Amino acid sequence: MKKSLFLYLFVFAALIGLYLFVSSGNMQKAKDLEIEKLKAASVELRDSIQKLNFKVLDLQHFSLENNDYALEYYHHLNLEDPERHIADKLLETNESRGDNPYVPYEGMEGDFKINKINVLNHRWILAEFTDGKHWGEMILEYELKDDLEVDFTLANHLLYSSTF
Repeated sequence: MKKSLFLYLFVFAALIGLYLFVSSGNMQKAKDLEIEKLKAASVELRDSIQKLNFKVLDLQHFSLENNDYALEYYHHLNLEDPERHIADKLLETNESRGDNPYVPYEGMEGDFKINKINVLNHRWILAEFTDGKHWGEMILEYELKDDLEVDFTLANHLLYSSTF
């Protein structure tokens, strides 16, 4: 009786060992497959990030911040961030009551105000304006003077038709 009990225990232990061996092999294969998928996804994501970085660099090409030739014009003024100073001066024109003086249209749903600014270089600004319903864009010429005042001149403009 004792012999058969030990035999059954041995067979039972052998079956458990075999089950653990087979399941660990399958588990290892599943984990290896998952690791390979994650590596492929990681490579794909790195490629996407690299493409986006190139796109950002391309978009930043036309900005005062990345244009050393244009920044050289303001070197003598000792401004830490000339782009921010110029944008702030333009946004200050929004504070006046009524439409912004540089927007050549009268607001239909409210007052036209400048809401986005892109300082292209040491002479031009691309700006977007809106009254809340109607949108437009304009190109401004500007001159930053030695006393840090900024003169703006409207160069061109457009107003989108409200088809939305």
